[in-house]
Amino acid sequence: MVIGFCAGVMLAASVVGLILPAMELTATHDVWLVIVGVMCGAVFLNLLDHITPHLHHVTGLDPEEHRNNATLNRVLLFVLAIALHKFPEGMAAGVGFNAEDVSNAWTVTAGLSLQNVPEGMVVISPLLLAGVNRWRTLMISVLIALFEVVGIWVGFAAGGVSEQLLPLMLAFAGGAMLYVVSDEMIPETHAHGYQKAATYALLLGFLSLVLMERFFE
Repeated sequence: MVIGFCAGVMLAASVVGLILPAMELTATHDVWLVIVGVMCGAVFLNLLDHITPHLHHVTGLDPEEHRNNATLNRVLLFVLAIALHKFPEGMAAGVGFNAEDVSNAWTVTAGLSLQNVPEGMVVISPLLLAGVNRWRTLMISVLIALFEVVGIWVGFAAGGVSEQLLPLMLAFAGGAMLYVVSDEMIPETHAHGYQKAATYALLLGFLSLVLMERFFE
């Protein structure tokens, strides 16, 4: 149920919060850049899948236990996807503060802040369920949040340069998240005889984030 809800949140975040905004920032004849960005993000996370068994220093678990814990490796992969999308998401807010009217930037920032609540659940709940202790889970969550803070400052400092790179980066992060949802999370939620409950949990997670995005448009 928890992973199903998290899958829905990530699905909505990838499409509504990343890929569609990337499309809106791209001219019609350059929309192929978004498609390339999405596919590159998926391929990149596919490659990252091979390093998750070596992250035992991050989780604090015994290397052998970590290597044989398929659930933990799956969890770490979508935690990496969440971390990956924080940077361009922060840049999107930072770029807006270069405009004369910063009211839209504040709206985006408020929306991101609210969106971070269910996304925090996506990080914390599965890590705890996979056996990572609370202190390390907290530290991992804080570190991921800092990616967004760095993204805001980079977006503000880079200004016009960020505006040109932003669609590609948003699409890249969106592709990475879609890869995790399709390849790891949905198969996991449907593998233990709770397919219906997992499906409704996914829908609830998806709608929760869509409504948050709609409220802060």
